[in-house]
Amino acid sequence: MVQTLQASRLSLYDVKSKFHLQQNRNDSFFIDLLGAAPELSEFEKQQLDRVRQQYLYLADRPLLEVTVKMVTLSPLLSLAGFYDPPFYTTLEESIELVSQDGAEVVRGQIDILVLQQAIWVLVIEAKSIQYDVMVALPQALTYMIASPNHTQPRFGLITNGREFRFIKLDSETDPTYTLSKVFSLSESENHLYVVLQILKFLGQLVK
Repeated sequence: MVQTLQASRLSLYDVKSKFHLQQNRNDSFFIDLLGAAPELSEFEKQQLDRVRQQYLYLADRPLLEVTVKMVTLSPLLSLAGFYDPPFYTTLEESIELVSQDGAEVVRGQIDILVLQQAIWVLVIEAKSIQYDVMVALPQALTYMIASPNHTQPRFGLITNGREFRFIKLDSETDPTYTLSKVFSLSESENHLYVVLQILKFLGQLVK
């Protein structure tokens, strides 16, 4: 009998073991990317400074997941051009993924999915600020594995509103994933600059 599991209940150990997934700690992709990422305009920097100020004001109180998406993610996606052609951004996209032995089906809903035609450009999983950003990693990896783009790297972003971390999933027989460093709004400099640069670069990869 096939067992049905919810993606939100999977641990990182579960995801690694069910889908033969390994972490690559030596991949310099995100470090190298920043050397080629587009420079931001003064307008973009001003907008991101305002987003950071709004976040810091609101963060004195508990922020729900939906507030995280509205305050920090929506402006980033807009500035990255993901609300404009040729991209399409959708919320709560349902997925179903069968384990390699066929004994289990994992179901879930992607918080935010950015597409370019049939290509999944970016999978975004958001959590409330009360949680460590890494709590979102197992879900994000599960959804990235479900992507139809098996011939090229797949990308994800996990955030709790305060911290942002990118994921790259390489398309191999035994898939491997790489994590970027954590970009945090708790730092004195505005790390949203770097987050937007990476988002814009990833959008250029599929144009």
